[in-house]
Amino acid sequence: MSGFDLLVVGDTNPDVLLAGAPAVPPYGQAETLVASGTLALGGSAAIVAHGAARLGISTALAAQVGRDAAGDFVLDALTSVGVDIAAVTRHPDLPTALTVCLGGPDGDRAILTAPGCLAGFDPAELPRARHVHAASYFLQPSLAARLPELLRAARAAGATTSLDTNHDPSGLWQLAPGLLEVCDYVLPNEAEALALTGAATVDEALKSFADRGVATPVVKRGRHGAAALQEGNTHTARLAPLEPVDTVGAGDSFDAGFLAALLNGEGLEQALAVGCACGALSTQGLGGTAAQPTWDRAVALSLSLSPG
Repeated sequence: MSGFDLLVVGDTNPDVLLAGAPAVPPYGQAETLVASGTLALGGSAAIVAHGAARLGISTALAAQVGRDAAGDFVLDALTSVGVDIAAVTRHPDLPTALTVCLGGPDGDRAILTAPGCLAGFDPAELPRARHVHAASYFLQPSLAARLPELLRAARAAGATTSLDTNHDPSGLWQLAPGLLEVCDYVLPNEAEALALTGAATVDEALKSFADRGVATPVVKRGRHGAAALQEGNTHTARLAPLEPVDTVGAGDSFDAGFLAALLNGEGLEQALAVGCACGALSTQGLGGTAAQPTWDRAVALSLSLSPG
């Protein structure tokens, strides 16, 4: 198949990361000082694409931004690592989405997103690629409605497919009919997997995804690694945790590493290991992309992983 190794479809926006924010910021026009502030590339799809490009994978992004400085910022960040942005459109009127992450005590954070032009993103067609990955499903209703059709067409053209829904702000967790059946992989974190399936445990969630047509469901478990179900067999990987600087985008970096490993011909267990390594390493810098590793560094750390 001609085209790219990986096409990522979804969101891109700047992230404004504020560390040391109070649990409830005081209003009344009170100014509150925080420990630090960082401007970084954000959006699950963009972080996956950036991470895959850092790993040496030929990567394109299909997304929508506004005709504004925020759009310029994210496109410059993506092209700086070699992500192809020919399939990124610019909305003539609506602004680029913007996210503010308030980092509070114990590593928790509040995420505030102004969706801007995300809701109307609806690509007419997608570039050809060996694998198509969709992200931030619930933030993009126009894309969500057509995603089964788009992924079905990608598979018909010979691609494999994956989906990371990310969080659902509505709390409904409803997927379009037929979507899971055209996903070779789903890549939620543990909380998302339980919400999407109604399951009580990770094992039950993996089985539920498989019963609904997903060939290889994967659940990310943070410090507890990751688990996957393939042909009735459960596979796991786990890394001795690194002390995190910032966990923003760690799950997206896992996605990038996992998919890069598969595209490089690795088996499922090694793909899980590389994904865990990429997720862990990404926590060593501020924002979702600053500490994303090269392929050699990710593989080196993956060798310290153990089953379960």
